[in-house]
Amino acid sequence: MSTTTLQAPIQLTPRAAQEIRKIMQTKQIPEGYALRVGVRGGGCSGMSYLLGFDRKREYDLEFEVEGITIYMDRRHGLYLMGTTIDYHDGLNARGFVFNNPNATQTCGCGSSFAV
Repeated sequence: MSTTTLQAPIQLTPRAAQEIRKIMQTKQIPEGYALRVGVRGGGCSGMSYLLGFDRKREYDLEFEVEGITIYMDRRHGLYLMGTTIDYHDGLNARGFVFNNPNATQTCGCGSSFAV
């Protein structure tokens, strides 16, 4: 499996990158793991986002954004192209927020979308 770093279809805000680094350090994410970003079928609008840490898989693309390595299944790029991931830490909400220009509809809770 060769490694090619490509232009990322997604972006991380500095705030999101800082939180991801903090989580990686706190949770002691092992060497060889990176941030996995993707989508899956489900949720009230049809698709939901995936965000976690994982090893590289055979059909993954690899990107580096804000100094963070990201793995993404090549089939997910179509749904995530142009997406910015931010992190909010306020009184009413705390967590990662996906700003996806391809989403034609989102659910009320904000965890799923349609394209």
